[in-house]
Amino acid sequence: MAEIPVRLSHLLGDCSVGAVVRGPDGLVVVQDTRRWQCGPERDMLYVDQVRAVLGLGDKTLRSPPTARIDDVRRSEDSIPATRFPGWTRCSRCGLLHYRPWRRPSSGPRGSTWLCEVDGKGGACRGRLEQVPWVLVHERGHLADVPWHALVHPRSGHPGRRACRSDWERPYLKVEPRERGHGIRCTSCPATATLPVGDVFPFFERTWRQPWCPEPSGPPVEPARILEINDVRVHAPETDAALVIPPESRIRRGTVVDRLYGSADKQAELRNARAGLPRDAALGRIAREFRCSPEAVERALAEIDGGYPRGAGSIPRGGPLPGEYRAFIEPIPDLREDEDFVTAHRTEAWSALVGGLDGVAGRVAGTVDRLIAVDRLKEVLVFKGFRRLGAETVTPPDLTGETDWLPALELYGEGVFFTLDEARLQRWEADPGLQARARTFDERLRRGPVRVSAAREVSPRFLLLHTLAHLLVRALETIAGYPAASLKERIYSRSARESGEAPMAGVLIYLAVPDAEGSLGGLVEQAEPRRFLRLLTRAVEAADWCSLDPVCGEREGHGPGLLNGAACHACALVPEPSCAYGNMLLDRTFVAGDTDGRCPTLFGGRAQVGGSA
Repeated sequence: MAEIPVRLSHLLGDCSVGAVVRGPDGLVVVQDTRRWQCGPERDMLYVDQVRAVLGLGDKTLRSPPTARIDDVRRSEDSIPATRFPGWTRCSRCGLLHYRPWRRPSSGPRGSTWLCEVDGKGGACRGRLEQVPWVLVHERGHLADVPWHALVHPRSGHPGRRACRSDWERPYLKVEPRERGHGIRCTSCPATATLPVGDVFPFFERTWRQPWCPEPSGPPVEPARILEINDVRVHAPETDAALVIPPESRIRRGTVVDRLYGSADKQAELRNARAGLPRDAALGRIAREFRCSPEAVERALAEIDGGYPRGAGSIPRGGPLPGEYRAFIEPIPDLREDEDFVTAHRTEAWSALVGGLDGVAGRVAGTVDRLIAVDRLKEVLVFKGFRRLGAETVTPPDLTGETDWLPALELYGEGVFFTLDEARLQRWEADPGLQARARTFDERLRRGPVRVSAAREVSPRFLLLHTLAHLLVRALETIAGYPAASLKERIYSRSARESGEAPMAGVLIYLAVPDAEGSLGGLVEQAEPRRFLRLLTRAVEAADWCSLDPVCGEREGHGPGLLNGAACHACALVPEPSCAYGNMLLDRTFVAGDTDGRCPTLFGGRAQVGGSA
């Protein structure tokens, strides 16, 4: 089966294992990680804390193979993929051809294959295009539509059963109808309607995946025929965490760092018995590291003591609590080359707020801390994928037997701020806000839509999440950043949720797969006066939408009715920017409502749906 390389940049979106994506010569499906040329030399270091807070167990994280642009065809440096769907349809006559790229007689002209079926006027010469339909099962299976079985069902007319499938000769034809598409066999009178979206019980005749020579076994249901661009075909399951102290504070190139990165040298030292064998091992490593044997001995002892964390415990409750503490607590003796570099602007912010009044003063008074994030590193982990909205996640290797997961290291910068906890607690205790938030929480828990990373949908969370989206849109206007390049992390936890310290913070950041990070333009927005302008613009934007009063008066819309007053004209952002799928948004929690049931934290302003 041919392999087609998919570059690293394709993996930053929904182009992960099991996804059907656009390749250099047509549609391809990305193969599972068992087929990646990705050895232990790509293991990520200093991510033990990330693995722990993401609940990855003993799975190591490994960078995927990457190819330079001029070497993209080298399979050993690329992500392998397979052309899929295997069936093509003639754009003129509608006949189905199976894998024409395998037949030299209809060889490609670039990425184009032509229909050579003879008709009354000679060869058709229509262009062959891959069909847009696939067969999907909730257990993660993906296969070509079994066209012959669809047109010739077992319970059909006896004459139809005599018609046998032919993989070489095109004899099935797809024809558009008033509603949907029909399939007709040119060898017999059999016809059928393409049952897009319906349950289809023919998975026993296919493979589990297009690249796996493994039959799916007994018939399984519900398999469904879907269009390739249907969101139910492939939904990636990813998770992310920031690298924070102490793992972000590693001084690269030191003896302990070099020894930590070499499992072979550590094993050599531990296996060497005392006396001459151990002295010899220490001497060899010391000469390679250009240091003393005593320095190597101390480095090994430090690693055995838990380096880089030492005796520190790993935070519980996911990555957000530890990250939140890392943001709000100043880090002493920071170096520019660390992976988590912050600059606290809270004192300058407080001095600025003290001289403000009016709208700017009310808005600025809600912010407790302002922090510039000069450098951060995000680890993005691919855990698997789902099909048909299934509860079960199919792992990247399909079986879950490999000891590693693919991950990316992304570097960037951002702006972090927190809201005043005392004001926030008084505001979120309002009965109207509680009732409105409870409606969204019940819809999320009872509905079919999954929102990754979402916990209790509280007034605090809806406020922070909507405000983050308004800030992303304001940055696009003020700072010139495309909204699709920005990302959000919402730190929301009220004291009553867990009994632990509350959180109320927002991080707006960008991260790219370049160790040099971004250009520094975003972190400039953390300068107090610039951030005041940005925040004021975002809060004012919540008052009115160009689609009001329709937008502001809707009680629910979008997937699962999980959005309130939020639409593409006011609060929605490009999908890569939102950690919650552009759901759980409502401007009412920022600006209040017109009938006074939901107050605003920022006070003294118009309400959602009011006049401009």
